[in-house]
Amino acid sequence: MHGSESCSGGAFEEPRMVVRKFLARPQHEGAGAVVRRSIGRFELRHFDPFLVLDEFSVTAPAGFPDHPHRGFETVTYMLQGAVTHEDFEGHKGTIGPGDLQWMTAGRGIVHSEMPAAQGTQKGLQLWINLSSKHKMIEPRYQEILSKDIAEATEGGIKVRVIAGEALGIKSPIYTRTPTMYLDFTLKSGAHLQQPIPVSWNAFVYVLEGEGVFGSSKSQPVTAHHILLLGSGNGLEAWNKSSKLLRFILVGGEPLGEPLVQFGPFVMNTQEEIDQTVDDFENFTNGFEKARHWRSGAAIGLEF
Repeated sequence: MHGSESCSGGAFEEPRMVVRKFLARPQHEGAGAVVRRSIGRFELRHFDPFLVLDEFSVTAPAGFPDHPHRGFETVTYMLQGAVTHEDFEGHKGTIGPGDLQWMTAGRGIVHSEMPAAQGTQKGLQLWINLSSKHKMIEPRYQEILSKDIAEATEGGIKVRVIAGEALGIKSPIYTRTPTMYLDFTLKSGAHLQQPIPVSWNAFVYVLEGEGVFGSSKSQPVTAHHILLLGSGNGLEAWNKSSKLLRFILVGGEPLGEPLVQFGPFVMNTQEEIDQTVDDFENFTNGFEKARHWRSGAAIGLEF
């Protein structure tokens, strides 16, 4: 995909430029897990509609034991190894390499995410906010195995379409908050042009190699950097290095609503947060099953 092959009508009228860039440094989270948090830290609390982006690394017995969520979605995309997931509704399974789990917590979920194999498990977890009218919906899961994720290759570019559309292929994932999530790999010399809806916020997170984004004259950016994109109707990216470049491009429609967050609870007002804490502590209004539930992983950790 060189030049303007990927974008009908030629080059973008207004390509998106990089307006902020920073490195996601490792920090500890959960029970002994290490995450590189790029969204959801002091420099960037939120990026509407996105609340958190973690690149996580977990080696047993570390992990993310039993914990709640309300008011948003979590998207887990495994890069290496596998994680076992289990919730208080009895939903359980393993998210393997390249697999996707799109979890809508809605009114409430309590779950655990723990390593499913020896060695180090690596992946990405993105939190996507839900609008006020969707915060208290029933929880649901959308899960896709790696072999079933939509893929396309063209002109030295491979894309895995987690959500949205690229190179003429679409993901089956339903995004309640309209979202695109694309995993791109560019060979040396490849040039990408990917349309992005003008009204959406969008960012790039580099996983491997180094790439040039926005303008061909920009400085190359290396792994673990997040790039916030300015206004425009698409992204241009180049791999001018001799090695593979891999990055995710994520975009979403901003909600433009008030946001109050208390750890794993994200609502619109402080009163709703207070009510959520009350619901969780008293096992009511969506958290009823948490009263007598512990994950198998939690039970196994008790001596």
